[in-house]
Amino acid sequence: MGHRPIYTARMQYKTISLFSGAIGLDIGLHRTDRFELLACVEKVPAFCETIRRNVEMGRLDGRPLVFEGDIANIDPLDVLRAVGLQPGELDVLVGGPPCQSFSTAGRRGTTQDPRGTLLWQFLRFVDVMRPKFFVMENVRGLISAAVRHRPIDQRKVQSIDPEESPGSVVRLFARDLQALSGAKYHMDVFEVNSVNYGAPQIRERVLFIGNRYDAQVDFPLPTHRSPLETQQAASPIQASLLDEPPTQFMPWRTLGDAIGGLQEDSPRVMDFSDRKKAYLAMVPPGSNWRSLPEQVQRESMGKAWLAKGGRSGWWRRLTLELPSPTLVTLPNHASTSLCHPTQTRALSIRKYARIQEFPDEWEFRGTLSEQYTQVGNAVPTRLGLVAGNVVAAALDKLKSRDWNPYEQLREGYRIVYLQSHVRTRHWFKDGKTIVWGDDDDDPRYSAAKTQRTVRAISDTVSSGAC
Repeated sequence: MGHRPIYTARMQYKTISLFSGAIGLDIGLHRTDRFELLACVEKVPAFCETIRRNVEMGRLDGRPLVFEGDIANIDPLDVLRAVGLQPGELDVLVGGPPCQSFSTAGRRGTTQDPRGTLLWQFLRFVDVMRPKFFVMENVRGLISAAVRHRPIDQRKVQSIDPEESPGSVVRLFARDLQALSGAKYHMDVFEVNSVNYGAPQIRERVLFIGNRYDAQVDFPLPTHRSPLETQQAASPIQASLLDEPPTQFMPWRTLGDAIGGLQEDSPRVMDFSDRKKAYLAMVPPGSNWRSLPEQVQRESMGKAWLAKGGRSGWWRRLTLELPSPTLVTLPNHASTSLCHPTQTRALSIRKYARIQEFPDEWEFRGTLSEQYTQVGNAVPTRLGLVAGNVVAAALDKLKSRDWNPYEQLREGYRIVYLQSHVRTRHWFKDGKTIVWGDDDDDPRYSAAKTQRTVRAISDTVSSGAC
């Protein structure tokens, strides 16, 4: 991968991690050389073993404590005392509460009482620890999630209760954050896509960045675009806070960039069954079920063949020429298949790690299924790097003003959309299957229509598209 050595510089800001998993977000933060991880809170034993193993092998500066157990049973004050801090002294609290019911990838559930979800456990730690900043990441579907879900066919019968309206979960979270007694927090929410910042994976995420100094922070504009769009970029973009400020958009990094040259003598793979491999063997790189004969499509897909949308992942074989689709925890599922471009097998766990930009030496513990879950659910480390630079810059500025809160007027809690949605590539057009790489076809990803919008969490629009 060519990663520079990590965790070698003296860290300045102290962090504690919740819902740590394989600490992908924390790895990204530490690549800035500005943070020291003091402790991790994680429930799954195998995930805790991953953290302990890599700390033991010296792959992470310092020796963060691992609190293994259900976060609901862990006292934030105990964690602070263990690392020698008092409430208010922690620089950054980070974490990604698992919230599958908010995901748009599957059937969206209902929270009923969101204060009982892991989102509010994160808020409980903010309340007790009073960190200077917090960074919380989640699935993009959280932005539109409702406290209570009503089936679509019942929504026209009577008026919608406010708790049934899209975005009510985030509005409730914002109200509860604002009502904390120990410290008042400002919060900015960013909808982003890792591929637009140099990760070799199309993955939409939401980042909540809060602070108790009334500072408004901004996430950088995207630095990368589809290769077919980079030639059309007409103007420079804002500095990315990664390395050197770019003067123009860079092309997306691809699956080939991530896994090219990776040699595995005995790859560890959660592989497809022989039946699935028989279908995938007929699919060329960069295509999916559309390349199968119609009778085979019907036979292999069942009722899904009759569906109107959401079928692009069926019998999908990847191509080295594009970024990876969003990694899932089961690479060998027929409807979300992640088949190797040149071999008829699923992507190995090591290739998964490359796509998420984990260091090559990083070890994952537990069963193979648990390892795929760790990597598939991780935050792309690239987003942790960008977010880390944003927060470090804000902390540096506050430190230079002796930690005095800002007094000037600023916008309230806001949601900033940063071209997070990558418009679907063409798979089928004019009755013809589109295979990426065929010279006569045009399977390009559609150009983004909106680069940036800002709206208040109350749903009041504070500025338009720009």
